[in-house]
Amino acid sequence: MVKEKLQITVLVQTKNEEVGIGACLSQLTDFDEVIVVDSNSTDRTREIAVEHGAKVFLFTWNGAYPKKKQWQLENLATEHDWVLFMDADESPTPELISELRSAVHEMESGVVDGYDIPLDYVFAGRDLKYGHRVVKRALLNKRRAAFPTMNDLAAPGMGELEGHYQPVVTGETRRLKGAIRHDDKDPVRTWFTRHNGYSDWEAYLRTHASVRADVAVRRSRQGRLFDSVPFKPLVFFAYAFILRAGFRDGRAGLDYALALAFYYWQIELKVREATSQSDGGSQ
Repeated sequence: MVKEKLQITVLVQTKNEEVGIGACLSQLTDFDEVIVVDSNSTDRTREIAVEHGAKVFLFTWNGAYPKKKQWQLENLATEHDWVLFMDADESPTPELISELRSAVHEMESGVVDGYDIPLDYVFAGRDLKYGHRVVKRALLNKRRAAFPTMNDLAAPGMGELEGHYQPVVTGETRRLKGAIRHDDKDPVRTWFTRHNGYSDWEAYLRTHASVRADVAVRRSRQGRLFDSVPFKPLVFFAYAFILRAGFRDGRAGLDYALALAFYYWQIELKVREATSQSDGGSQ
């Protein structure tokens, strides 16, 4: 029996994703519409997307707001008001698909305008069952949601994509149990490259109080908590590897907890450097 398509538009973010885009799109057959929004890839990303039956739109950032995701909410004529933001290294788990089918009537009722979805990570080739988990507001009613404009255009590290904060919805948000599986097919060095950029952005926030305060109110509760604790590298490692039982994932769990602790160490080191340079320049 062929199941009815989910009346949701999936918006897939790409830039030079030929390694993983095919695997991503092959997992989206339950959705009625799939759109790839490509940032001028120079590889075969767009060709592969077309081969998989996806619609393809180009996005060229002009250096201002709206950034990429908000631009899509404002400019793409999607078949459906409900949109699911996905990266090219992500795919919905069967549990999430089943849960979305059960949530259709709730979505149509207008009671809920957004859903928070947890991420399941694959790191160094292994599925992680424990440790730190990110939850992102990825499913939105586009007519009742928006990514806020932040005063962070001078900050390095993010570029065309919105930073680490949640979109704002008019009505209620709920959290789903089913997850999005995050499986980056690129070498692990690309993880460190991306997070080096992210740490630049985070360090900028910590040295610009008004921007940090503006972003803080848009973060998840978990994000606000981690933002406030001291000794982040050590605390985060203890949280991810011990409290959240990352050790049960073996070597991959250790690698992931260390990588994230290193990310927070980078932020603190860059903040100290920026503060020292500022103090030296003011003397």
